[in-house]
Amino acid sequence: MYNVKKEFNQKKIQELIKALLAELGDDPEREGLRETPARVARMYAEVFEGMRYTNAEIAQMFCKCFEDVDTNDLVLVKDIEVFSFCEHHLALMYNMKVHVGYIPNGKVIGLSKIARIADMAAKRLQLQERLGCDIAEIMQMVLGTEDVIVIIEGEHSCMTARGIKSRGAKTRTAAIRGLFDTDHELRNEVYNLLR
Repeated sequence: MYNVKKEFNQKKIQELIKALLAELGDDPEREGLRETPARVARMYAEVFEGMRYTNAEIAQMFCKCFEDVDTNDLVLVKDIEVFSFCEHHLALMYNMKVHVGYIPNGKVIGLSKIARIADMAAKRLQLQERLGCDIAEIMQMVLGTEDVIVIIEGEHSCMTARGIKSRGAKTRTAAIRGLFDTDHELRNEVYNLLR
């Protein structure tokens, strides 16, 4: 899916940002902009870090599980805050809350690892719909269970700050896998816990 590059060419990114500033009609050599290309290149290395890894590599990075867990009760972590960038406009997707639920299959994941998975998957040029699918896929790889649900709610500056300028509009998506897809009572339990 992603053309995975382990390192970004910082010098090339700086040159491109400098050219963009000039093309927008500003002087990239003026004091306020002189260091902007380098700052933006460093920022991109941070906020797009997830583009360096496949979903399988992210699963390997955060595969801290505890085995011999004798439970098949719902585990739900809610209100994981992330941000991402829309791949259509390179615009910020913000005020995003990710909720991840799963049914254990002999092991549970360290709870902080769920937040780390969500954060790393968000550090890509994304669609909110794909972000939920990526998180669900990584969770399935780590836990060896099909039974995963990922619900995301967020605002998109490509919709709130430009175009229609519909401030406050929120987008909610759900990646529903395994029992959460077939057991409507279980899915409703998740939605009730999120209220």
